[in-house]
Amino acid sequence: MKLFNSLLVLGLGALSTASPVAEPAEVAELAPTLYLCGDSTMAKGNGVIDGWGQHISKYINLPVVNKAIGGRSSRSFTNEGRFTEVANLVKAGDVVVIEFGHNDVGSPNGADDNGRSVCGGSGTEVCTSGKTGEKVYTFVFYVAQAAKLFTAKGATVVLSSHTPNNLWITGSFQPGYDRFIGYQVTARDALADPAVTFVDHYEAVVKGYKKLGNSATNAFYPQDHKHTDAAGADFSAKAFAQAIQVKLNGTTSLFPHLKSGNPTVW
Repeated sequence: MKLFNSLLVLGLGALSTASPVAEPAEVAELAPTLYLCGDSTMAKGNGVIDGWGQHISKYINLPVVNKAIGGRSSRSFTNEGRFTEVANLVKAGDVVVIEFGHNDVGSPNGADDNGRSVCGGSGTEVCTSGKTGEKVYTFVFYVAQAAKLFTAKGATVVLSSHTPNNLWITGSFQPGYDRFIGYQVTARDALADPAVTFVDHYEAVVKGYKKLGNSATNAFYPQDHKHTDAAGADFSAKAFAQAIQVKLNGTTSLFPHLKSGNPTVW
């Protein structure tokens, strides 16, 4: 009996020193989170238009924090400290999607510099704002610097090309091309970090719009040629998830987190 009691005490002591089981809240805190950085085509809309970032949680098994905001470019998102804000939130294992391009166009050299236009080129070119004298860098520079902020925290980054404008606006299909698609690829290649990958969201939506046709695509655009309604935003989210699923541009860190049975758009 004494032997049994001694063993019981030893067993209880071992249990008391074992690692505690994580509480549900602690498990949730350790789980990966998806952060989104982008412009109005990704951001929460106003009831008339909506961004695809508001719909991607339907197709990915991760909590989503949508930090996209309308009217921003890679430059203004940087200068306003928004990339830094996200970097202060991310932890190892999180995923960050960076998607810009719509508002990065134009030139910063004139007196009418809008604070969003990036310096032309795809490398280390530097311009000077004709309005403020600010040093303005390239799209590749801003995106690469942001990606490094996140990978330094142990997060992975998906550089995403921006969504296309209405490709059926004339009544005929006009897919076109935008230089900022290539700039995202250049940024990925320049970083040469396996934690940074690329997905051609633009091409994924192009494929979907081509299949969808004129009338249905035009119905997505209630306001202008760039911003879609909620249905169009959901379509873009589906296209993004499908691009990840089929590994359109290779495997990304989002692939393991896709929900099963996601719909396809092309």
